[in-house]
Amino acid sequence: MKHTKWAQRIVIPVLSLLLILTGGCGQAADSASGGEYQSVNLSMAVNGTDTQIDTLVANHFAELVAERSGGSIVIDVFPNDTLAGGNSTKGIEYIAVGGSDLGAYATSVLATLEPRISISTIPWIFDSYTDARQTIDATGGAYYADLLADKGITYLGSFHNGFRQLTNGRRPVTTPEDLQGLKIRVPGSAVYMNFFSALGANPTSMSWSEVFTAIQQGTIDGQENGCSITKSAKMDEIQPYMTIWNYSYETDLFVANSKIWESLEENTRQLLQECATEACEWGRDYLEADEESIIQGFIDGGMQVDILTEEQLAPFKEKAADVINELKESYGPEACAAFGIQ
Repeated sequence: MKHTKWAQRIVIPVLSLLLILTGGCGQAADSASGGEYQSVNLSMAVNGTDTQIDTLVANHFAELVAERSGGSIVIDVFPNDTLAGGNSTKGIEYIAVGGSDLGAYATSVLATLEPRISISTIPWIFDSYTDARQTIDATGGAYYADLLADKGITYLGSFHNGFRQLTNGRRPVTTPEDLQGLKIRVPGSAVYMNFFSALGANPTSMSWSEVFTAIQQGTIDGQENGCSITKSAKMDEIQPYMTIWNYSYETDLFVANSKIWESLEENTRQLLQECATEACEWGRDYLEADEESIIQGFIDGGMQVDILTEEQLAPFKEKAADVINELKESYGPEACAAFGIQ
């Protein structure tokens, strides 16, 4: 059903308040008659478009749940943060208050709710996707869970958003000097703002839904994101230059509103958790397998893609060293230990 903007601003907050007061969720009935699982309908909000990794994972999760619950549990996926009028910050706020039941958001977005959650985005702390997976599954996930619990959100898992790369419309970037004066869209996290400022760029925080138009209009020169998101957002059509430098790892967290989660029957929660874990692993494998072909597709399409060597990365790391050390100190020893940061 289509809603006007004024209706969204009125209806969604009212629904959120009702959900808080009643402690309910989008379920049709407390239990299915004669079925193994309760009959329930849950909403899942994601920020990406229909082809981005968060939406793909959410849809895969919905399919798994429908199949294994025999249709008793229905997950309605809402991409593009449609429940929040396209605003990702509002999207996570809705999950915190129960306006959405489930969600998947990048830690850079969740950092607007809890800044410490962006710990894993500190530049160059992971060498590979395997390194990131092992660290988060071993200790990082528990750290995320503790932070989110204080915000009324339950952590169910994580999957790759991707190593963040840089695109721009002005010039190739292979040295720190090439970044001088470039207006680069970044998420609102202090990690990205401080990092690009240290390298001489002009970082600008902006909702992702506004980026494509802002680049077309010349409001900003470029953006940084994972390859899959860069492709699905069609940045290669408006940005002629790309730098592959794996400077920051971004993960999406699969979450639920805690009150709604706890209101579900135990076997329903168990099934949802199993499906969420499986969907997250599927998403990780999908992104890793797809990334190489995406980069080659950019090259074949005429984009200049500079894949930086360790030697080329050294001056970037040197120039950003003070910021990186300050970030480590600001997050503290507990956070750094959870992510194997020295």
